[in-house]
Amino acid sequence: MKISTVLLSILPAALLIACSSKPPAPEWQGNAYGSMQSFSSAYLSGNTRVADLEFARARDAVASTGRADLVARVELTRCATRAASLEFDNCAGFQPLAQDADAGERSYAAYLNGRWQGLDAGLLPPHHRAVVSSGSIGDIQDPLARLVAAAALLQSGRLTPADIGNATETASAQGWRRPLLAWLGVQLQRARAANDSEAQTRIQRRMDLVVKPQS
Repeated sequence: MKISTVLLSILPAALLIACSSKPPAPEWQGNAYGSMQSFSSAYLSGNTRVADLEFARARDAVASTGRADLVARVELTRCATRAASLEFDNCAGFQPLAQDADAGERSYAAYLNGRWQGLDAGLLPPHHRAVVSSGSIGDIQDPLARLVAAAALLQSGRLTPADIGNATETASAQGWRRPLLAWLGVQLQRARAANDSEAQTRIQRRMDLVVKPQS
């Protein structure tokens, strides 16, 4: 899977261009880059064991620098990836490192968790700035960033039915089981609240197919 702009917007540039820098970049950069890609792919596909292993490798590689600010960015990237699947924990791994993070990273953590009051949108990654002002995921092209934006809107209580559908079909198009099940679950809750039995049955069939794919 091509690395998402979620990672590009959080991880330092030196980490992401490790293989092309001159002189050769330190080994930890390449290791962290590869492991974060593997973490994202495994997590979104629903492979928790591999995702946890790859994240631990990435974090360990970055921690070898002794720089809490870089470790904070890696933790924030994990928080964003989890949020895409509607798994929120207040960015627990980031919080102990927040004092060493910059204002932009702390703002991004607040954004992910729906704490938008007083939020300076100008400190957010570019593709998320318009989300705060418009209340919509708009035309975000990167699939993972689109899901993250939808999750942030949900946390802030501003997510529209259209964006729920957009998020669901984004996860579907990528074949990302974990976020697809999460967003189908949101649709199922809405169908139940509306007493729409036909929609409930249709959504549940789709969820069952994702959980138990035909051989």
